This record gives sequence, C-alpha cells and structure tokens, in this order.
Amino acid sequence: MTLTQYTLTAMAAVGDPSCFAPVDELVDALDPGAVPGRDLPVPRAMSHCRAVRTYYLPGSVTIEDLRASLATLSQRESIDLVLQPLAARQRQYRLAVFDMDSTLIRCEVIDELARCAGVGDQVALITERAMKGEIDFEASFRERLALLEGLDASCIDALAAGLPVTEGVRELMLTLRARGVYTAVISGGFLPFAEYLQRQFGFDEVYANALPVEQGRVIGKPLLPIVDGDFKRRTLLDIAARLSVRPEEVIAVGDGANDIPMMTAAGLGIAYAAKPRVAERADCQIRYVGLDGVLYLLGSKGELDDG
Repeated sequence: MTLTQYTLTAMAAVGDPSCFAPVDELVDALDPGAVPGRDLPVPRAMSHCRAVRTYYLPGSVTIEDLRASLATLSQRESIDLVLQPLAARQRQYRLAVFDMDSTLIRCEVIDELARCAGVGDQVALITERAMKGEIDFEASFRERLALLEGLDASCIDALAAGLPVTEGVRELMLTLRARGVYTAVISGGFLPFAEYLQRQFGFDEVYANALPVEQGRVIGKPLLPIVDGDFKRRTLLDIAARLSVRPEEVIAVGDGANDIPMMTAAGLGIAYAAKPRVAERADCQIRYVGLDGVLYLLGSKGELDDG
C-alpha cells in the first residue's frame, strides 16, 4: 500500500453514496492502486439524508493542485470535500468549542430581536459587516444593542423557545459525549440563548454576552466583558489549560470573523457555512451538510486497519 499522508472525506446531504462517483473517479486518477474509499456509518436518524465516504490518499499527491480540483468538484456536486493530514484526522480531540449564532443555530439572535424591535434591517446590515470582518465586532455590538433599547423582554423567552437549531447538533453532541469530549459554547450572542442550548443538548459550559433587562425592558448598554474574538480565543485556551488539554487537542467551530482567533488557536478549526474570509483561515470547511459533519472528520489511530 502506498504511504498515506492525507485523507479526503466526502459528505453529502443525501442517503445514496452513489453521489460520490465523481469523487471516486478523481481519487482513482491520482493513483489506481490507492486504498478504495470507505463508507462511514452515520447516525441512524440521519441515514436517509447523509452519505459519507473517506479516502486514504497516496503520499505522492500534490496537495495544492488537488485542493483546486476539490473546490471545483465540491461546488459542482454540492458535496463537502474535506482534505486532512492523516495525523490530524487520527488525533484524539478532548475539547470542542462552538460559536452559536449561524453555527449551532440557523440565525443571528440579535437580528431576530431587532425584528421584534422594528429595526431588523438596520441591525442585520451591521451584523453582516461584522461577521465579514469589515467592521470592529465590539463597536458593532454596542451599536446594535443600543438599537434594542426598550424592547419588551418577553421577546427573549419567545425567541429562545423557537430557536432554529442546526441539523445534526443533537447527533453531534451525543457522539462527542460518548467519546468523552468536553464541550463549550463561546458566543458573541446572548447568554439566555446559549443557556437554552445548554439545557437542550448538554454543553458543559457556555459563555456569551449578558442581555441587560430592567423593569421588563432591554437596556441598550452592554455589560462587560463583551465576547469578541480575543475573548473567544482566551476562553478556549483557559478551558484547555484548566482541563490539561493541549491546544492541538481542541476543535473549534464557527462562521464569522470573530471566530477566527479561536479557530486558529485550536488543533482543528472548522468553518461552518462560513464567510469566505473565515473559510480561508480555517483548517477545513463544511457547507452542505449539518453539524454532524464534524463527526466524520474524527478518525482513530487504527482506522486504516479496521477493514
């Protein structure tokens, strides 16, 4: 067998692995004698909407040329194609941290609150620029929160009860807990919503911005500290140090520019449905499947010998 240095994981939002035929052809063209792709098991509840296959690539592969081919194929077929060094795939990860808005949930909570306050379009525009990294996150947070001044606090509970949770979160959390991985939410959003997700899915810790309320109304001034990119990075490293986890044993998942510091501090930084600038800085990205996609990037030291 040719020495394997990289793996390629293909993930599709369909239950039929025949969708990987173009990927099979690409890999076979690299080396006709390469180890055949292996279909990975998916959570039973997702068997109708998920197919996953991993390929072990020959050491002779020119990675940069392959990346360009994979990017084209991924977009054409709407399949996630994740290239990883074998060592990174086989690493034992012990801590996983997640952004919340547009990662664990399919919305930006501050934008939803702004709609309740009648300033939805104005706030959404600021949020978009902040997530792209075009404006400073802390300044944008202060500006958006000020626009929520006077919002009836009943909107908070109503929104929390109907959060649009991203597909695959439940399956992701069940598997991470079974593997003994410690989990945390580190969010530039608001604490009531992070705590709601903690109750629903069992995250070990949550960090987010306080949402100040007085006499049943939102106050438009933040309570410090504001959870920005630097806070996220420091919190990741603090949790890791407390648990005696090395940074390379950490997974960090996010979508916005304020997630880049924690993603680059982690051993595996995953951009989920992310802005282009964020995807460029991440180790890998997931665009077409749910957050269960994180699971298929976690191998084991003996997986090459499993079959």
